[in-house]
Amino acid sequence: MSNNKNKLKHLAIIMDGNGRWAISRGLERTNGHAAGEHALSNAIDWAIKNKISWLTVYAFSTENWLRSKKEVDYLMFFNRDILLRRRKEFNDKGVKFRFLGDLSDNKIPEENKKLMIETELLTKLNKKLNLNFAFNYGSKTEIHEAIANLHNKNLNKKLEKYEIENNLKNYFQFPEIPDPDLLLRTAGEKRISNFLLYQISYTELVFIEDLWPDVNEKILDKVLLEFNNRNRTYGRNK
Repeated sequence: MSNNKNKLKHLAIIMDGNGRWAISRGLERTNGHAAGEHALSNAIDWAIKNKISWLTVYAFSTENWLRSKKEVDYLMFFNRDILLRRRKEFNDKGVKFRFLGDLSDNKIPEENKKLMIETELLTKLNKKLNLNFAFNYGSKTEIHEAIANLHNKNLNKKLEKYEIENNLKNYFQFPEIPDPDLLLRTAGEKRISNFLLYQISYTELVFIEDLWPDVNEKILDKVLLEFNNRNRTYGRNK
């Protein structure tokens, strides 16, 4: 559905349900992540088709390190493999990659870091879609680091409340990223899970039962229609 009346400019997605999708089919959890790649590719194509400028996806959280070593090792390999196989394809489609999160973490393999930097450089001039890949990302950490950086920049000055409100986001990793208009979470869960906590103060929230690997263009069209039918008041009277 390409809708000229589309009001959605920035969609954020918590891509949940890969493991459950695989287990329900008698497969290893890792097979669900492979199926989720196809859903992500479809979402990217759908976003470009609908002229959505920004797409932020939660690929790997700071809490995901607590999963089994087998699954974490697979996810590190899998995300590296996606970049090797598909970054040229995404670049040809006009997708600009940003990797949102702590990429200095020693737990991330050096080859992953190298490929992420290379992918950002390869795609930096693209304009069809800004894809923010939240990897080793935790919103509390992002906020705490921004506060620390703001404080360190102004050690000899007592900041007024309005100065903090007006300047804090400038100390985020990518302050130019606009706040999401819509946050979608799949797989029936109704949690934010430490994702973009500061940025979603007036974001519309949609929770759907579909597992992430099952999400297709038809489902995304329904989500878009629901969003476009909502009246966003931002605290004002309707």
